[in-house]
Amino acid sequence: MSQTAPTRPPKPLYSNVSTAVPSPCTGVCKLDEQKVCLGCLRHVEHIREWRSADDERRRVICTEALKRRLLK
Repeated sequence: MSQTAPTRPPKPLYSNVSTAVPSPCTGVCKLDEQKVCLGCLRHVEHIREWRSADDERRRVICTEALKRRLLK
């Protein structure tokens, strides 16, 4: 009688997946001269940081992006 290994759920793509602060990504993903995304208005460094940021830091990143949107 053969036994099969129990199936495990897939690992998340990111190390810090949180539904509390959804990603502001709009799927546009084009950077301007200042390295700010034209879709979500996050700086490229904030986009990179997003995966490992906790919810508090993600809220700060979103607030900074919102300020950029209001200044446009």
